[in-house]
Amino acid sequence: MGGNEENYYGKHGTPQRYDPTFKGPIYDRSCTDIICCVLLLVAIVGYVIVGIVAWTHGDPRKVIYPTNSEGQFCGQLGTPNENKPFLFYFNIMKCASPLVLLQFQCPTKQICVKKCPDRYLTYLNAKTQSHRDLLYYTEFCVPGFNSLQKSVPDVLKDGDCPAMITPSKPLARRCLPAVNTKKGVIMVGDETTFEDGRGQRRNVTELVEGAKKANVVLEARQLAMKIFEDYTVSWYWIIIGLVIAMVISLIFIVLLRFLAGIMIWAIIVLVILVLGYGIVHCYMEYAQLKGEAGSDVSLKDLGLQTDLRVYLHLRQTWLAFMIILCLIEVIVILLLIFLRKRILISIALIKEASRAIGHIMMSLLFPLCTFFLLCLCTAYWTSTAVFLSTSNEGVYKVLNESKCDYAGQTCTPGTFNTSNITKECPDARCVFAFYGGETAYHKFLIVFQIYNAFMFFWLANFVIALGQVTLAGAFASYYWAFKKPDDIPAFPLFSSFGRALRYHTGSLAFGSLILAIIQIIRVILEYLDHRLKVAENKFAKFLLTCLKCCFWCLEKFIKFLNRNAYIMIAIYGTNFCTSARNAFFLLMRNVIRVAVLDKVTDFLLFLGKLLIVGSVGILAFFFFTQRIKLVQDTAPPLNYYWVPILTVIVGSYLIAHGFFSVYAMCVDTLFLCFCEDLERNDGSPERPYYMSPELSEILLKGSLESSKNADSQG
Repeated sequence: MGGNEENYYGKHGTPQRYDPTFKGPIYDRSCTDIICCVLLLVAIVGYVIVGIVAWTHGDPRKVIYPTNSEGQFCGQLGTPNENKPFLFYFNIMKCASPLVLLQFQCPTKQICVKKCPDRYLTYLNAKTQSHRDLLYYTEFCVPGFNSLQKSVPDVLKDGDCPAMITPSKPLARRCLPAVNTKKGVIMVGDETTFEDGRGQRRNVTELVEGAKKANVVLEARQLAMKIFEDYTVSWYWIIIGLVIAMVISLIFIVLLRFLAGIMIWAIIVLVILVLGYGIVHCYMEYAQLKGEAGSDVSLKDLGLQTDLRVYLHLRQTWLAFMIILCLIEVIVILLLIFLRKRILISIALIKEASRAIGHIMMSLLFPLCTFFLLCLCTAYWTSTAVFLSTSNEGVYKVLNESKCDYAGQTCTPGTFNTSNITKECPDARCVFAFYGGETAYHKFLIVFQIYNAFMFFWLANFVIALGQVTLAGAFASYYWAFKKPDDIPAFPLFSSFGRALRYHTGSLAFGSLILAIIQIIRVILEYLDHRLKVAENKFAKFLLTCLKCCFWCLEKFIKFLNRNAYIMIAIYGTNFCTSARNAFFLLMRNVIRVAVLDKVTDFLLFLGKLLIVGSVGILAFFFFTQRIKLVQDTAPPLNYYWVPILTVIVGSYLIAHGFFSVYAMCVDTLFLCFCEDLERNDGSPERPYYMSPELSEILLKGSLESSKNADSQG
């Protein structure tokens, strides 16, 4: 084994040597990865500039309130559109373009009208049939239109009037086709086809497709209003639920400090019981719905519904829930059976982490700082994205049938008739062309959106990295204190935070930059996948699926590597590449311990989070669905009871994750320090271990068993 061991260590770096002067995190250190630090600062300055430019050009009111092609708000007091509260699309079918979702605008002329059309009519028919129809039709033409001055082809060519109008209903003050279904047939009014005003018969489904895309933002607004109403009547109950989750998490953390072994086994048993109860409850609901009308409708036939209560009346829903919970239950039980011998070792590691956190109690509050910074990053990214998306404006071009030097140039409808263009080209017209802009800002708008997303990933990853390296430095100070707690330095958390910002901003920026590049590539791949859904090229779809899978795996690996690299940075103060290499080789030299100790501990901590979230989620479900008789009248009336339930579940997970992430980082740091301790020292009086006697008794025994197993398999 000696030759194999020498070859193994040579392949995965040189083990650490005994150093009598090493006492934990090095204080005499220098700045690392300065270039990346400067690059991050320059990128942040650029990000601020992009935000300022976006806020100057954008208008978030366009997302909510309708605007015509000239950028005027419909129904706004003190404007010519004061009595015209509704927005009318000249050609709703053009709203089927994917640009609608990116620009919040349909690429067709839009005007403000007093009311939506209530009949089907083409301009040609209105012109030739009766004067009353023509007067009605001109309500949906551009302001100031005179039907006596132009022929029908000129009116349609210049875009003065729509080629047709269809029966419509206002939704969020937008006129959308009044679609109805009779015996499974989609109709507008009483027709399944229509004449588009240009001599062609079109199917009603084309109107529906255009309306769907135009309706995406509108339905989202309607849904948002109902969700907002639910929050206004249930916010205090949501806060109570989150407080309960916080109290339970704190109780778990305190109990882990003193009763780690009992608590871990209690978590295991309770998780199995909670999952078992979920399975029984789903089966009871499934059996109770048997024979009820409409309960046998499949999820596929039902389609997407905003009211999730509809799904709870389907047997297939509860069957799906039951199958999912059964799979989770089986997986958990199988993992516990196979890992039963390692659970004791992991409990010892959690006990040591509890002692470390007990001596550095401020570490439990540090995730609040990380959470606050992440909220700032998210708020800035969201607001910038909305302002960028609402920066597009209606572009008008000069149209002239005879020769004119100004043809094709941009123009302003309001001042066009008094400009020099009409003097030199009397028959020139200023007509709507498209939504967007021809300035340098508008041309690079998509680039700004990509840069906005990239900077969000970079800054969010940087904030997470700062939190990880701060906690790692504090817990490493605990581990390498020979006499605990006497040798633990004063204020280890604040000292570690100061070292990270002063010396290693560049290294943190480097690690988060690599991760951000991978994440933005994944976003681009998702966008390409969305565009290729309608394509028939199966090879391209297969290749894209493989790329998505590869980059997902790469992101997971980089996150794992970065996390351990930050621990080495916190201890030794080396640059990112050196720290990542040393951490990787250290883990490879202890790969068996990584598999059987570190990951088992992560699994046990995950069960703790699962128990807290599951318990609070079940309580919220029974309360908001008014199934608890004692407080049945106290539960608020809701549009969607899943709104507060999901909010409580997500909030509970974030709270539990915040507390348990401190434990996870502590365990990872102690584990890496433990591996280094084994290489630096041998437990003799001259080279004693820094680990506590309780930890060394179990970990060294478990490590010896793992090594014997590896030798026997080799």
